[in-house]
Amino acid sequence: MSRSNEGVVQGSRTDAPPSGADAGRGRAGTSGEAGSDFLQLDIGRVPAGGRTEWLAGRLRAAIADGTLPAGSRLPASRVLAAELQVSRGLVTEAYQRLAETGQVSGRGRAGTVVVAVPSRAEPPAGGPRATGAGAGPVDALRALPCRIDLSPGVPDLAAFPRTAWLRAERQVLADLTPADFGYGNPQGAPALREAVAGWLARNRGIRADPGEVVIVAGVAQALALLSQVLREAGVTRLAVEDPGSLGARQQLEYGQLEPVPVPVDGAGLDVAALRASGARAVLLTPAHQFPTGVVLDGDRRRDLLGWAADGGLVIEDDYDAEHRYDRAPVPALRALLPEAVCYAGSVSKLLAPALRLGWLLVPARHRDAVLAAKRYADLGNPVLAQLVLARLMDSGELERHLRFLRRRHRRRRDAMLRALRDRLPGARVHGAAAGLHLTVTFDGDAFEDTALASAALDLGVKCHPLSWHRFRPGPPGLILGYASGPVAEIEEGIAVLAAAQRRIMP
Repeated sequence: MSRSNEGVVQGSRTDAPPSGADAGRGRAGTSGEAGSDFLQLDIGRVPAGGRTEWLAGRLRAAIADGTLPAGSRLPASRVLAAELQVSRGLVTEAYQRLAETGQVSGRGRAGTVVVAVPSRAEPPAGGPRATGAGAGPVDALRALPCRIDLSPGVPDLAAFPRTAWLRAERQVLADLTPADFGYGNPQGAPALREAVAGWLARNRGIRADPGEVVIVAGVAQALALLSQVLREAGVTRLAVEDPGSLGARQQLEYGQLEPVPVPVDGAGLDVAALRASGARAVLLTPAHQFPTGVVLDGDRRRDLLGWAADGGLVIEDDYDAEHRYDRAPVPALRALLPEAVCYAGSVSKLLAPALRLGWLLVPARHRDAVLAAKRYADLGNPVLAQLVLARLMDSGELERHLRFLRRRHRRRRDAMLRALRDRLPGARVHGAAAGLHLTVTFDGDAFEDTALASAALDLGVKCHPLSWHRFRPGPPGLILGYASGPVAEIEEGIAVLAAAQRRIMP
């Protein structure tokens, strides 16, 4: 049995980290975040006396298998030490051991760079192939004006790295030839596909050749393309999480697939219920389930991968995987069973939804069909934005931006947790360890969550009622985003929710 994602803290039940002096300081043993997205490093179970050799060994292995090719930059020692919650000297010693064997070199401000690696391994079987041939309630709410927006899925748009983007854009434009302004490759610009392959290897543990990457207009287009391909392959029903994203469900329905609800509990998707559903494919958010925030636990992962190995297809929406605060990184399912997992990700929550830039990896048996669907959909994404994003990924600028966002989001999350504790002490809080939103539920059925959300909107605050994202009935709840506004707005928004609740209570 897995441990529930819920707890009880000072009157508000929550899975948040300790508050007070230790909160957010990254002390080992308090935050539970002894891990780094870089190479999916999780140092939590390594004995203290063997950590230097362990880290050096992980780096050697990544260099040997090509995950870190020549020219790759290692994280600054102080950054990696902070993420792993170890001394900077430990990281420096591990780097030094690789320098002594000639595998890396310190280059001053350029950092520590990989300089010698064996030849690359062959791509996986069925690997790269040449490129051949109605508005719902969420949309309606998005269009409405408000004073404070606590809608989930809205990133910190004010944090968009304008200076870095402009600098990269100027560099890209200076290097372009006239021919580069013609029609691009529908699969995506080669530079971005290579950069995405490196990003996924470093941060999500996924080994993929650039030829396997398809650049798409966000996860929404990934689902549209997969719906078309699966429908043409004879798949008419697709299992989805319950509760799960209403937007994703609508995307599937528009693609003429029938969503089949499968329950989610404290361990993630109920794989036994998935088997019983008879569905041949499933869409899920295993790293940070929307909206509950639970992580698909180890037993469920093994069971799901067994189901997939028996002929099932997994569509992995890597929702909010990079936005984590109080837990070690969770490997992507695609890294474990690439031949049965379609993997979708984007920069919508990391940079901005307006960019419409994401990526899709599919098993070899579906790749040609997906590439054809992408070509006929739009002839490919705009090339200039792809090249700028590739420059940000390759330069390390995107990782720096992610570290900045984590600090900012943590402060805002903590502010929302405090406000919920003080203003809505009866609310049960879910999913605080990662993501850009909290889900709160209320015991009993004294009111409808749609009525609470409507009363809040009347007072100028937007949020989602949990029932929008459910198939089956359940206790009333709200989904509250905390990424888009400053702390003062978050505190005021929760105060308004408390007033709205008093307004509708019998």
